[in-house]
Amino acid sequence: MPWMDPVSAKLPGIRPLAPEDWIFQDEAFAGQMRLRDGLIERQRSTVHALLPEAFDATQELLSETLSLLMKNGSYLFEKDAVTRPDNCRIPIKFDEPLITLGRLVQEDFVIHLPEGREHVMKAAILCFPASWTLSEKIGRPLSGIHRPVPEYDENLAARVQRLFDAIRPGQPLWRSNALLYEGPALFQPRREGEMRPKPASRPYLRSERQALLRLPKSRAVVFSIHTTVVHVDQVAPEALKAFRALHP
Repeated sequence: MPWMDPVSAKLPGIRPLAPEDWIFQDEAFAGQMRLRDGLIERQRSTVHALLPEAFDATQELLSETLSLLMKNGSYLFEKDAVTRPDNCRIPIKFDEPLITLGRLVQEDFVIHLPEGREHVMKAAILCFPASWTLSEKIGRPLSGIHRPVPEYDENLAARVQRLFDAIRPGQPLWRSNALLYEGPALFQPRREGEMRPKPASRPYLRSERQALLRLPKSRAVVFSIHTTVVHVDQVAPEALKAFRALHP
């Protein structure tokens, strides 16, 4: 578990990631993909955002992801479509790159482009938000995105920006986080200023495997999020004890 590792337990907790491990597939794949398909069909404007200047980067991201999935072995490729491991056939639409990506893999994707002294969120497919809302964050720099987070002070903001500036193509990085939630829902948006509920019990552990990748052509930084939710009863006792020590 990430919180048991001294490196990942401290913010920002970044570690190197092998390029072939950037996209991650687990036993929740089929269920998560059904949910993603439904959200994209019924709530597209909520889970998808794209500013015009990021369109080329989103196409590049789709190309990079398809190249990686071709080596996966569990995806079946045709000329204009891909069949997922759950046997669902997805048309490949380069005019809707993020929509296509959102239906191919479990990851959410957020694309940042450099602008001035910071990187700015320019596009995203976000089916599984964890207490934030895409429409509020799109177009903001990193400092504005994290404004409501108490731990994101000036020192941490500077460290994160240096990280975004330094990341190189072909050398992705990753970190993880974990929080307790009242329920297992993956789609949990919350607007800034909206009070976080304080339930008597929070028996679900939600963890995000977050990766950073530099696209070689557009130089955009891609922030990918793979979400896992389990009941605390499924977590090993020693791991749960370590988590509660960090989050009393």
